[in-house]
Amino acid sequence: MTAGKPSLPLILWNIVSINIGWFTCVLGAANGYIWLGPLVVAVLVAIHLKLIPARRRELATLAAAALFGYAIDSAMVLAGVFDFPAQARVGAPSTVWMVALWVNFAMALNVALHWLQRSYLLAALLGAVGGPMAYFSGTQFGGLLAPEGVAVLIGAVAVQWAIATPLVVAGAARIGRWAGQPVPAEATGARG
Repeated sequence: MTAGKPSLPLILWNIVSINIGWFTCVLGAANGYIWLGPLVVAVLVAIHLKLIPARRRELATLAAAALFGYAIDSAMVLAGVFDFPAQARVGAPSTVWMVALWVNFAMALNVALHWLQRSYLLAALLGAVGGPMAYFSGTQFGGLLAPEGVAVLIGAVAVQWAIATPLVVAGAARIGRWAGQPVPAEATGARG
């Protein structure tokens, strides 16, 4: 990774690895292999940290995303927006594999999704579209349940992720400044 912008091979690996993590978490949980996804994500994090020069920043970003994701997904579970089938439940209110998905997502914040740090509006739009697609796919694969119906799930998750995505993007930037590893030069300035 050059100063300021991730290299193309790193971005491509990041895209492949977060997809591996997502499918392993969701399909593993749907089929009763709850720990498979978090284990795979842990391996992917280890590889990620070997490839990223800003390790301190990444570790802090991943930890913050895990805590934030657990909190907001737990709120959605408690509100009845989504739940988990018996074979996919470890932890409460949210599950271990859902927290692993937040870590998995956070691995992209400073690599494949680094461009979102230029615009929180784009981050909100991406979240409003991508979040519901991911959760809806989780219901289709059998990792999530939508007790109030798919429309409620999609609407609530669209709002959740439209707010959450800019927050985690801003958090990654703030963590970078705190860790002495600021966001790429092209990412500073624009906010909307």
